[in-house]
Amino acid sequence: MWYFLNVIFNILNKKIYNYFPYPYFVSVIHLFVGVVYCLVSWAVGLPKRAPIDSNLLKLLIPVAVCHGLGHVTSNVSFAAVAVSFTHTIKALEPFFNAAASQFILGQSIPITLWLSLAPVVIGVSMASLTELSFNWTGFISAMISNISFTYRSIYSKKAMTDMDSTNVYAYISIIALFVCIPPALIFEGPQLLKHGFNDAIAKVGMTKFISDLFWVGMFYHLYNQLATNTLERVAPLTHAVGNVLKRVFVIGFSIIVFGNKISTQTGIGTAVAIAGVAAYSFIKAKMEEEKRQMKAA
Repeated sequence: MWYFLNVIFNILNKKIYNYFPYPYFVSVIHLFVGVVYCLVSWAVGLPKRAPIDSNLLKLLIPVAVCHGLGHVTSNVSFAAVAVSFTHTIKALEPFFNAAASQFILGQSIPITLWLSLAPVVIGVSMASLTELSFNWTGFISAMISNISFTYRSIYSKKAMTDMDSTNVYAYISIIALFVCIPPALIFEGPQLLKHGFNDAIAKVGMTKFISDLFWVGMFYHLYNQLATNTLERVAPLTHAVGNVLKRVFVIGFSIIVFGNKISTQTGIGTAVAIAGVAAYSFIKAKMEEEKRQMKAA
């Protein structure tokens, strides 16, 4: 379900950008639809809303700010370049995670982990050099999103609470929505009012425009919700491998659906990067498993 919703989200999202290229506004819609979904779920008691205090709020705000920034910059990239290319760059996320763990958290990262990341960097570089849809906006935005999501995972570890993942994700979505509204108003507000909305409605009609925005928001929220629930239920290795395969799925489907022409070098680079992520995920999760067993012993 997580893969299925993710693929549909990515395809519908890109289709919207093809006729409505306003990623800041669309990012707000993704979060807004999700927040409404959470509020309705709480109202009917599925799940029960967990109470939040000022201490927990302090822990969740940095997570939500990074989530909002990472989400907006991902969307700026999706709007600027091919979906498959954004996902290839986002395969660098483990590299940023390892660097942050070593240099910010002061954890020592074994040499095997660093070596497994070499193919990821090489693969992404190969894919970038010959990517036909390449532009700097798309590339830099995807890189900023990698850094944002790395910080999000650092802050998430600090904010690990007894609250269930569904409630935590709901609170993060609400805070992130408030983070994303001001840049959308500043960067895109005037253009949207002048001609953005009218152009989109002229191209696809009011009904399709509104239903596309509603469904893309639903798919965004549900795939994130399922990813969070999956993480709660499986070992780190399973989730890490699942994440790698998800990228393969999305890249493959987006190439088929949008008929993206990719050069041989981009294809090979993408495959090398994904293989590197798989190796990294496997080694990292084995280390986590050994740590757990040592604790248990």
